[in-house]
Amino acid sequence: PWCIVPSGFGFPDPLVTAKTMNKLQIEKELKYQYSRSSGSGGQHVNKVSTRVELLFDIASSLGLSEKEQSLLFELLDSRINKAGVLVLSEQNSRSQHLNKRRVTKRFFTLIEEALAPKKIAKGAPQLKANPHKKRIEKTRHSEKKTLRKKIELFD
Repeated sequence: PWCIVPSGFGFPDPLVTAKTMNKLQIEKELKYQYSRSSGSGGQHVNKVSTRVELLFDIASSLGLSEKEQSLLFELLDSRINKAGVLVLSEQNSRSQHLNKRRVTKRFFTLIEEALAPKKIAKGAPQLKANPHKKRIEKTRHSEKKTLRKKIELFD
């Protein structure tokens, strides 16, 4: 059976030593800006700021380790401005609250996908059969086929 070994027994506690993304801390660090969105909505669009822009300063985040920060700078460089702030926006809905919820969900999905460990591509498996033996069998089969052909006599 699987059990958690206390850290005092010579094993490092994996929950303490491995600093990973802290969602609650990151959620506190998120900043939002609101503006008027374009598109349909009639007078509503002209009066209410429904467009939500999410701003996240990666470098000053306490919810990410240094390794995670550098990985995000590397993988999400097209979404990060010159000040080092990750910017995402949402304006599809006519509701500010819904847009805020959507952009926050999209942000966490983006961060989790960027920080997920990448699978290492495996090479083609080695032949189980002896390659030399396989080559001999192929030539033998080829000779058998050529012997079945008609024999042409030269005059």
